[in-house]
Amino acid sequence: MRLDLRKRTPLLGDLLVWCGAAAVMLALLAIVGDVLRHGLGQVDWAFLTESPFSSGRSGGIGPIIVSTMIVTGIAVVVATPLAVGIAILLAEHLPPGDPRARRVRACLSTLAGVPSIVFGLVGNTLFCDWLGMGFSLLSGGLTLALMALPIIAFVAEQSISGAAESLRPGAYALGMTQTRVVTRVILPVALPGIVGGVALGLGRAIAESAALVFTSGYVDRMPGSLFDSGRTLAVHILDLAMNVPGGDARAYATAAVLLASMLLVVGGLTAFSHASQRRMGTL
Repeated sequence: MRLDLRKRTPLLGDLLVWCGAAAVMLALLAIVGDVLRHGLGQVDWAFLTESPFSSGRSGGIGPIIVSTMIVTGIAVVVATPLAVGIAILLAEHLPPGDPRARRVRACLSTLAGVPSIVFGLVGNTLFCDWLGMGFSLLSGGLTLALMALPIIAFVAEQSISGAAESLRPGAYALGMTQTRVVTRVILPVALPGIVGGVALGLGRAIAESAALVFTSGYVDRMPGSLFDSGRTLAVHILDLAMNVPGGDARAYATAAVLLASMLLVVGGLTAFSHASQRRMGTL
């Protein structure tokens, strides 16, 4: 009987794993299918380029797409170098058991677990009030950068640590300095993993709404500068669904655009990551 149980245990574990994976895929397909079924028929060129009218019940989402691109672009440009720098610090300059490394990782873990609404309140106080940026795309982008920072940093650290284990001894044996080892050897090899971390961070940033309500604002006109207020796709969906009677149809259409944007951007970055991995494997 014990032998039978031992034989069945791996099979039961595999079955549970596959059932969990199937449940995740079914949930994703259900969400995507519902959004596309209700919203895809309303998406056309006019909807993607025109400005919204009548509180979003008519018109398009052209200015909102531009605001979304600006806010997420700011978040990625600001968060990526900071996250990679933190990852290099943890992987290359601080020993694994160093108390400073544990404190940095604890701070990143805490930052990753902070609710988005709290990020919005902090961003409103820090960027909008103290730094005088007001409700602006820059305030929203910097707030999203804080949210994406721990995700990118954790993935980048794992990628750099994995690359360093196999390459560092050989590089130092050739007489290379630590700076050249990091910049010329380790970072190029770790680039695919770093790009994957950026994709995860961007996926969180592009779909965020709660934090942006308090930082970038609700204005749905075309922004003229980084200091103008702007409404992102996620905030537009929230406003249509919660505050605009009869806005559900346009909310679904905007959700379809947001979903397609996320799939294109994250899919493109993932494809680039895989291509970089294959290219490094052939070197």
